[in-house]
Amino acid sequence: MEIERKFLIKSLPERLQDYSFHQIEQGYLCSDPVVRIRRQDEDYFLTYKSRGLMVREEYNLQLTKDAYEHLLPKVDGILISKKRYVIPLESGLTIELDIFAGELAPLILAEVEFDTEEAAHAFTPPDWFGKDVTYSTDYHNSVLSQKTRGSCD
Repeated sequence: MEIERKFLIKSLPERLQDYSFHQIEQGYLCSDPVVRIRRQDEDYFLTYKSRGLMVREEYNLQLTKDAYEHLLPKVDGILISKKRYVIPLESGLTIELDIFAGELAPLILAEVEFDTEEAAHAFTPPDWFGKDVTYSTDYHNSVLSQKTRGSCD
């Protein structure tokens, strides 16, 4: 189960370069239900996500590089490219700050995952966070990937 809140960013945090990051490329084989392939650095995954906004089921399966490359031409919509910074919070939570490249630049989103819905509702975001878009499907990556081409729906 994935429980997360998502925010637009009004300004980048100080000393962003001090945090670790991942280079991510991901595409969607279908958007309802969400079936995604992802390359994160040198790791490859196939992901299924159920419907939902703040809470939804998520299953990840490891792929080989060859399997990922075989599925890549089947991607529906644009291939998303982003740099994901991993920023720890004092509360033990982690911010995943996505800086999008290519067709989705200059979009910047932050996601924070929680153990419970109560913790998600109680979260107070840092000052540099902007609008909470958790309940907007417009900011799901599967929707963003459809901005320039048709979808499988």
